[in-house]
Amino acid sequence: MKIPLEITYRDVERTESIDELIHEKVAKLEGVCNYISSCHIAIEKPHDRPRSGSPYRVRLDITVPPSHELVAESNPGEGTQYDPLDVVIRDAFKAARRQLKKLTEQQRGKVKTKAYETQDSTGLVTKLFPEEGYGFLRSLEGREIYFHRNSVLNDDFERLELGTGVRFFVEQGEQGPQASTVQIVDKPGVRAAKSTEAIIEPPLGWQ
Repeated sequence: MKIPLEITYRDVERTESIDELIHEKVAKLEGVCNYISSCHIAIEKPHDRPRSGSPYRVRLDITVPPSHELVAESNPGEGTQYDPLDVVIRDAFKAARRQLKKLTEQQRGKVKTKAYETQDSTGLVTKLFPEEGYGFLRSLEGREIYFHRNSVLNDDFERLELGTGVRFFVEQGEQGPQASTVQIVDKPGVRAAKSTEAIIEPPLGWQ
């Protein structure tokens, strides 16, 4: 597991089999996009015996640099009588995977259509050397690119953290490609910094 994962259970018993299923499905999402910033999964049972549909509801909130938020939800309605929880979870992840695949294809398509020397791209900060005043970024294509503190706009070098989403241009330097005009677009939030595997909360309404 590379990304910070949160699982919230509301009126649903946490079991080892459900946890294993979720981790399996999240790993498959990472196979589609290996630079997801955070993933929150809410599993709820708002009704014990609904007149129709499943009593379960599953929602995924996913953030992808530079500032994309994806929401996928499975809440079977009429015609699907009492679907078990694992089926509802699988349906939610299928919807999330479709959205994620479409987004990454769009992002990578934009990268390929631009000239390398003046490429406007997005990526994540993967290495930082504050005392030396430089670091490295990982582009959407998986390339590691050097940048200097003087290339960070608005004197924001000190604000950078590992995992910060940035927009930048790639240009050819004396020792190879390097990033210029680096701009922060997605500062890691409090939620993305968490590593709690499961959170038990009282029933809450969906927002």
